[in-house]
Amino acid sequence: MAKHYYIGLMSGTSLDAVDAALISIADNNIQLVQNHSATLPAPLKAKILTLCGGTTAEIEILGQVDRELGKLFAHAALDLCQAAKIKPEEILAIGSHGQTVRHRPPDSQRAADIAFTLQIGDPNTIAEITGITTVADFRRRDIAAGGQGAPLVPAFHAAAFGSPEHERVIVNIGGMANISLLKTDGEILGFDTGPGNVLMDSWIMHCHGKAFDHNGEWAGSGRVDPALLNTLLKDPYYSIRGPKSTGREQFNLTQLLATLESLPSTPAADVQATLLELTASSICDAINQSSDGRTEVFICGGGSSNRTLTSRIQALLPNQKVATTEELGIHPDWVEAAAFAWLAKQRLESLSGNVPAATGAKGLRVLGAVFPG
Repeated sequence: MAKHYYIGLMSGTSLDAVDAALISIADNNIQLVQNHSATLPAPLKAKILTLCGGTTAEIEILGQVDRELGKLFAHAALDLCQAAKIKPEEILAIGSHGQTVRHRPPDSQRAADIAFTLQIGDPNTIAEITGITTVADFRRRDIAAGGQGAPLVPAFHAAAFGSPEHERVIVNIGGMANISLLKTDGEILGFDTGPGNVLMDSWIMHCHGKAFDHNGEWAGSGRVDPALLNTLLKDPYYSIRGPKSTGREQFNLTQLLATLESLPSTPAADVQATLLELTASSICDAINQSSDGRTEVFICGGGSSNRTLTSRIQALLPNQKVATTEELGIHPDWVEAAAFAWLAKQRLESLSGNVPAATGAKGLRVLGAVFPG
């Protein structure tokens, strides 16, 4: 069976880099062939954060950043091909998630007919520079069908990691965290559990000017503040049953600072320790509520590198196996980019890419718009 090559491009909530993954698919066997990371330039990251927070010059900045990201994504794809020693014309398609700058899914405050999500990183520019057919705008069809537009990774998780013998939970810890419950009978569930790295990253940047807490060392030096943790866990999001999704609009530094101002002063390291506990406990609570406690748990995303966080997850799930997706054949850093490569394949074959039980859409939908190379 001939191998077919696809590239996935992903820039997540953490805004650290563009991840590019080259996968091969032969007879439904998915293999990660090569990966590449392109750092987001600081000025571009600042513009994205400005867009996420809202600005008076929003449309002008949006148009500029859309093109800038398109160029960055395109060159990341070409650098990936060069590293893999594969010609661009051998790639069937690029699947580009883009950069989310606003996510307003349907919820108790927002009806489905006015919900929206917006990802930028011009696919026309990607297709023009690379000469490779590009698939983008994956989320809005699910939104149009009454869904959350997220998470979209559960279908890929099932294709890549599902097992008829073992019930598995795939935990993706990016800026936000989400879980995919893969049952042995093929049923798939999933939803965003809440913040992954976003609050921890924002707090260490606010206090020390660092992009992230290496291995969770700063969090590990502090102590969990029960009053702060309980206050944070009162956010209504945690009590909502899935399907549900979230983003920086709900979990951000401004919200955190307001919460801290309402409570007695807490040492900065203790705040970081509490934010790590918030991520770990919200993930594990979601797993416990969704499964029977005998599932295998596999972690992917940037949070998989945070040893303090993964150790805490294991402690909160003492009777369950906790490992990373590397054990299942794909390094945890590249799972999400690989997912959008797979979603590009689904689009070219007119196959569905969403899981209605995870997003809440009215049914299965073919996702993404095609921009020929």
